Parts: sequence; structure tokens; C-alpha cells
Amino acid sequence: MNDTGTRERILQAAARLLAESGGAPVSTRAVCAAAGVGAPTLYHHFGDKDGLLDAVVVYGFERYLAEKRARPSSGDPVEDLRLGWDAHVEFGLGQPAFYALMYGGGRQAGAASEEARRILLGMAEEVARAGRLRVPVHTAASMIQAACMGVTLALIAAGGDDRELSSRTREAVLAAVTTDETEDRPSSVSAMAIALSSALGGDGPRTLSAAEASLLREWLGRIAVE
Repeated sequence: MNDTGTRERILQAAARLLAESGGAPVSTRAVCAAAGVGAPTLYHHFGDKDGLLDAVVVYGFERYLAEKRARPSSGDPVEDLRLGWDAHVEFGLGQPAFYALMYGGGRQAGAASEEARRILLGMAEEVARAGRLRVPVHTAASMIQAACMGVTLALIAAGGDDRELSSRTREAVLAAVTTDETEDRPSSVSAMAIALSSALGGDGPRTLSAAEASLLREWLGRIAVE
């Protein structure tokens, strides 16, 4: 088997052992035995155990992202945030050892974690463009991510018994960062500023100079946080 195939086999073995471990440590010896390779082969591909665990985190993120990419929009951007939250929690509870490595172990997943962040930012952007975001896009994404991660790690630690904790926290966070669909949107100046800022993206109107566009974005940012 080629090097790529061997590396993938080791990753799959490590991932399977982690999933079956219930959070207990997994040794490199056990991974080597499950993958049918010797320790020198594992170290050739990953350097050491930390290198293997870093690679497993990336592998776990890729599985998580595959699910996120395949999820269709509901047509309601706020509902998409709600469904995304629930899917995130379910992934963590279904893969607790993976999740603990991904979000509780202080490890980095490079491009994969950056893509997960971009997906969340994109969802928050859609809410902003609909005029339903109470806070700036990056603030909303950070609040949602922090709360969802905290809830998931808490549920994993508790054995996943208190699912109501997730739904209550989710609704509290969504109420803090989004408006109800029936709310009188024109009365929310900050929501309109956020929507306009999101619609402009990185470019200002062609009728404005670069300096004017920059000033406009600064003004909108100030209004958005009022």
C-alpha cells in the first residue's frame, strides 16, 4: 500500500479507537496494532503522538465539515442557525472523543477549523442581510460558537443526559443576537446598519471614493453596536 493509503489507515484506526474509548487515552501501540503497522511507520507519517492527535483533529473536522456542506438551507436564515447549532451538538455527542480533541484539547485544525468558522460567519451574514441581526456579524458568530461549544462540552461531561440545556441556551443566544421575523424592522436602526454593512461587504458603492467607503463602514459599525 502506498504512503497515502498507509497514512489514511492509521488515521482511521486512531479515529475508531478514539470513538470506542469513551474518552479514555489511546496509546500509539494500540493504534499501530489496529492499523497493522509498526511504530516506525506511525512516526514516519506523524512524527510523534502529538502529531498523530493533531492529524486526527483535522480528520474529525473534515467529517464535521462534510456534514455541514451537505446540509441544505431551510429558507430561513435564523432557522439555519438553529439547525446548525443542533447538528453541532449532535456531532459532539455522537463523537465525544473526537469533539474533546477538536474543541477541548487546545489543538488546531488549520484550514478545516477556518472553514468551519467561515461557514458560521456566512450563516450570520445571511441573517444580517435579512435585517434580523442585532449585533455585528463577527460578534454574533463568536457568541454562537462559544455558547454552542460550551454546551456541547458540558453535555459530553454529563453523559449527554440534559438535552434541554442545549435548547434553552440556543434560544437564549439566538434571542440575544437576532430579531423575530415579525418584529418591526425599520425601528431597529442598528439592525439596518448591520444589514447595510453586510450587503456592502468589502466594497463600497462605486459613487464613493475609497476613503468615503471606509468612513461609511466606520459609521455603520458605530451604529451597529448602539
